[in-house]
Amino acid sequence: MNELPQQLVNGLLLGSMYGLVAIGYTMVYGIVQLINFAHGEIFMVGGFGALTVYLYVLPDGTSMWVALPLMLLGAIIVSVLTAIGAERFAYRPLRGAPRLAPLITAIGLSLALQQAVWAWYPGGEDSLNFPQIEGGPFEIGSVTIQTGDIFLFVVAPISMAILAYFVMRTRTGRGMQATAQDPDTAKLMGINTDRIIVIAFALGAAFAAVGAVAYGLKYGQVQFRMGFILGLKAFTAAVLGGIGNIYGAMIGGLALGIAETLATAYVADIPGMHQFGSQSWADVWAFVLLILVLLFRPQGLLGERVADRA
Repeated sequence: MNELPQQLVNGLLLGSMYGLVAIGYTMVYGIVQLINFAHGEIFMVGGFGALTVYLYVLPDGTSMWVALPLMLLGAIIVSVLTAIGAERFAYRPLRGAPRLAPLITAIGLSLALQQAVWAWYPGGEDSLNFPQIEGGPFEIGSVTIQTGDIFLFVVAPISMAILAYFVMRTRTGRGMQATAQDPDTAKLMGINTDRIIVIAFALGAAFAAVGAVAYGLKYGQVQFRMGFILGLKAFTAAVLGGIGNIYGAMIGGLALGIAETLATAYVADIPGMHQFGSQSWADVWAFVLLILVLLFRPQGLLGERVADRA
């Protein structure tokens, strides 16, 4: 139990990363009722966009304190452009098609993006080292925080505050809520729903890019497969919070991160369960939580979409 504060902090950090990526799933679903299973790869290309800026744009020896904002900008640009291209050329032509068609397209796009990144980087290495911030770790009581994790502590609440302001206080945000609630009526009221949908894809991609930079700083590497499992967990977080609810996405991410961390740390202490407490079982416990929520509260923790309260 002396490790509990540390495990809770670890869970909050992991959950914040899941939540940042889950926002993209929930925004797109809330507006166009599409599960964008290529969103994990939107996250992945953001990580490689940040790495590309560091390796090929910035001079050698650039301090990470100087490089990090530029890497974040590069990640956001690459992810947003990829998401906008996917919406325009892969999803928009299928908007009136049966739901299975865009779902299969999303899976195909996911595989295509993985292979494109694998082919782009020399040698097709499974993982590449991600630059790290100098200094640390920092001790706060019994809790140790790595330097790279400070990025998550700062950007996660700021990102959510910006998103909440945008959705609730701006004209475009209110247009997004109206489009999510009734796209046909929104069109009659003069709202350009195509533009709103593009903005939803772009916003979700931007948050995924922030999550990708946080991933690189946390784990010290990026790989072309990294979006698959993390994308599934982010989708799980979106379902936990209530798919279509942007606040639920972050809350679902935090709940998933804490549950996964605590299960990994403490399940092994239960008599007869020692083999289920290793890190390799972390993914299993995440989906066990999803199954339990779907059984007992299928609408998610927060349930209704944000648009329903507008």
